[in-house]
Amino acid sequence: MTLYDELVARGLIAQVTDEEEIKELINNGKAVFYIGFDPTADSLHVGHFMALCLMKRLQMAGNKPIALIGGGTAMIGDPSGRTDMRQMMTPETIQHNVDCFKKQMSRFIDFGEGKAMLVNNADWLMDLNYIDVLRDVGAHFSVNRMLTAECYKQRMEKGLSFLEFNYMIMQSYDFYTLYQKYGCNMEFGGDDQWSNMLGGTELIRRKLGKDAYAMTINLLLNSEGKKMGKTQSGAVWLDPNKTSPFDFFQYWRNVADSDVLKCIRMLTFLPLEQIDEMDKWEGAKLNEAKEILAYELTKLVHGEEEAKKAKEASHALFAGGGVSAHMPTVEVTADDLYNDKLDIMAVLVKASLCESRSDARRAVQQGGVSVDGEKVTDISTSYMLDEFAGEGKVVKRGKKKFAKVISK
Repeated sequence: MTLYDELVARGLIAQVTDEEEIKELINNGKAVFYIGFDPTADSLHVGHFMALCLMKRLQMAGNKPIALIGGGTAMIGDPSGRTDMRQMMTPETIQHNVDCFKKQMSRFIDFGEGKAMLVNNADWLMDLNYIDVLRDVGAHFSVNRMLTAECYKQRMEKGLSFLEFNYMIMQSYDFYTLYQKYGCNMEFGGDDQWSNMLGGTELIRRKLGKDAYAMTINLLLNSEGKKMGKTQSGAVWLDPNKTSPFDFFQYWRNVADSDVLKCIRMLTFLPLEQIDEMDKWEGAKLNEAKEILAYELTKLVHGEEEAKKAKEASHALFAGGGVSAHMPTVEVTADDLYNDKLDIMAVLVKASLCESRSDARRAVQQGGVSVDGEKVTDISTSYMLDEFAGEGKVVKRGKKKFAKVISK
């Protein structure tokens, strides 16, 4: 099976500009391709995960990845999928985020000499002359066509700023620059980037008379059509300080039955033959599939040791009911006390099991909270600080959210 055939079989490919040429390039290790990442936070998240895995697959087949960090485009903000304008960031914040991205990307991509590159589009976008851009680049873009692009539709409803309108031109200029500087002949990205990517191939054709190619990958959606990678408390991050390896493991361990095989196929590096066998699994076997998914992805992001710890912690809580040293832990201090005590609602909020005291109140009153295995239904239940000393207490909300609360 060729690499392209495998990408199709895994359900990754959404749209391509020229299938035969793209097959020829990636199957023979001739693609110099880029994927862009705008540094809008100090960590990559699950939404970036599939792009990173795709880069890894292509590099393993001999193709050369270019990870483009959007230090320049982040100054504008991508309107794709947005109903509001992104918050402006300072150059210092953007640079900090860029540094964090490279460290995380190195888990997936080999940046050794000649193997991959990491570039920042601020290096060429920040020094552009406005008049030159209008004459040399803007002349090749049709406003009528741009306004039909999917990436602008949602923003058009609330008012698309001229700032954001320029994003497609900037992204297209990136591809044009990378083609000239590094021989970059392909751009990959999420399917919501299709219009922006076509802008780049068209600019290269018009300015240079050369062909370049684009391929989008399917967005990671659940069976309800919603983007995966978000929880009640926010995004699932790749940074262990923002989303612990255990919480990362649990996110995938808890995906819906209808989504688990799709995620294994799209995100793991398990052989397709093995996954095809798993397609026949039903009932309790799907829980085994979820554990395989969680373990494989945690190993990819955080390493095998952390994946083993997360799996052990999950078993300790759910299989044996015991306490594991590797489960999420939060420390309470004297600063958290009120009248020398900590009520159950404060405990739940402190442990990030509830977003607010009102959310915690509902959880307790609905019978969904337990402490050390005993259900708590009275919102006035309180604890002294020394009750969390030693091994601490395991606080649970529902069947799948829990934390160990300790004091020192």
